[in-house]
Amino acid sequence: MADPAREGVPGRVPVLTMGVEEEFLLVDRGSRAPVGRGPRVIRAAARTLGPLVQPEFFTAQVEVCTSPTTSAAALRSELSRIRAEVIRAAAAEECLLLAAGTSVVPPEHPLTVTCDERYRRLESRFAWVLGDYDQAVCGCHVHIGVDCRADALDLANRMRPWLPVVQALAANSPFDRGRDSGYASWRAVEHARWPTVGPAPVLDEAGYEHCAEELVRSGTVLDRRMIYWYARPSEHVPTLEIRVADVNARIGTVVLLAALVRGLAATLRAEAAEGMPSPQAHTSRLREAHLLAAAHGLHGDGLDPVDGVPVPAWTLIARLRDRAAPGLAASGDSALVDALLAEVRTEGSGAARQRAAHRRHGRLSLSRVVDSLVETVAAG
Repeated sequence: MADPAREGVPGRVPVLTMGVEEEFLLVDRGSRAPVGRGPRVIRAAARTLGPLVQPEFFTAQVEVCTSPTTSAAALRSELSRIRAEVIRAAAAEECLLLAAGTSVVPPEHPLTVTCDERYRRLESRFAWVLGDYDQAVCGCHVHIGVDCRADALDLANRMRPWLPVVQALAANSPFDRGRDSGYASWRAVEHARWPTVGPAPVLDEAGYEHCAEELVRSGTVLDRRMIYWYARPSEHVPTLEIRVADVNARIGTVVLLAALVRGLAATLRAEAAEGMPSPQAHTSRLREAHLLAAAHGLHGDGLDPVDGVPVPAWTLIARLRDRAAPGLAASGDSALVDALLAEVRTEGSGAARQRAAHRRHGRLSLSRVVDSLVETVAAG
């Protein structure tokens, strides 16, 4: 929720809390293929991190989460500490922490589902989604503090047109199980196999309750936690959760995503308080914008989802930066975001850096792509 000590400065724009969830793959130190050592790694890391490290759907995955904060510096510090602890725990199990939206090297054996009652029910009911049990995907979810569910839904409605831009900025999954997918974010394609993945419908609180109840009643989803919209009110904490980003190896990119999303949210919250309307995009156009973001990332055109005009991706990034400007100024993140955007522009997106590593290393290129990602995570 908003920080009372800083609420209203400057220009009555709130400073909201933010937090991040990151999903990682565990890969074998020798083969660089995903391995199901997550339970042991999580047990070891939890001795220090407690509930900040958790299991994910497959035993080859680990999820971590940060505490809510209003400080980008504090977020970066906690991300660095959490990653370092999980890297240490993984090393003791002869595996590495991979920050990519999809596996680069194919698994040598079918992946196993985590031994959890809810996950087993998901495995049984949605076997048609899982296929050959090797479709592990890893995202980065940004949580923004809100006062109530009604505020979360209003904010989700207002943020819809900007989420394809966030997705493009975070694209980091060009490879999938040993092949170049042709996409900047193949995770987005694989994740869309699950029911409800996509742009959130425009809903108020009563509409959300009705929709959520109907999705569960009809069996479309197992429970409310399985509502995977790109922007959704959390069912267990007072936040709006933004779910469009691939996990990224560079901590700077993660901080950039969180700061930009928080800045945009604060700007839109202030506008909502003034009763200002927000332009809306038709869902079919939004889906097209998300598809282009997944395909091209930061290279080539995206789509303005309001007027439907193709626009270069970096132009859309600049528009997002300008739209978020009041919120960034309120939290003191303007210079930080500009510096981090300049780094991405100079060094390339996650997807571009993976492909560059692939080109450099010939026959051993897939292993070297993994190594470059592992090294970047460790350097954070």
